[in-house]
Amino acid sequence: MHTPKAPADAEPTVRDAISAPDAEGHPRRTTRRFPLFTRDTARPEGGGRAASGDAPAPARQWPMLVVLSAVAIGLLLAALDLFRYGTLLIGAALLAGAVMRWVLPSVGMLAVRSRFTDIVTYGVLGLAIVLLAMMAQPKPWLEIPFLKDTLHFTMEN
Repeated sequence: MHTPKAPADAEPTVRDAISAPDAEGHPRRTTRRFPLFTRDTARPEGGGRAASGDAPAPARQWPMLVVLSAVAIGLLLAALDLFRYGTLLIGAALLAGAVMRWVLPSVGMLAVRSRFTDIVTYGVLGLAIVLLAMMAQPKPWLEIPFLKDTLHFTMEN
């Protein structure tokens, strides 16, 4: 197919208006973005405020505060020699973050990447932490036989 060419005196189409050159070829304003890879910066889906704009700042970010508060309590429990319960709470907080990211339309700063990536990341990390907390010694709540056999095999050789 034949595409029509623009006339020589036509102005070029500029995609980035912030760093578009002026008549002398100098950028009008400089930008701190790396121009080779970053073309546009958009908030992740669901990255808006979780509460209305007239609410105080903590209320607008309540999903993130719920997750961070639960993690802080879990770290405190782990520091107070309740390691298993503390790490279970940390894993549960991440799983709750995954559920909130899935269910709620707007979660504030809990939205970091795309909805799918956030759900998978929070869910996998939360599940891994919960499973490791349940397998922690002494007296594990969960025993996976092939892991024990693998450990003995690697230690004997």
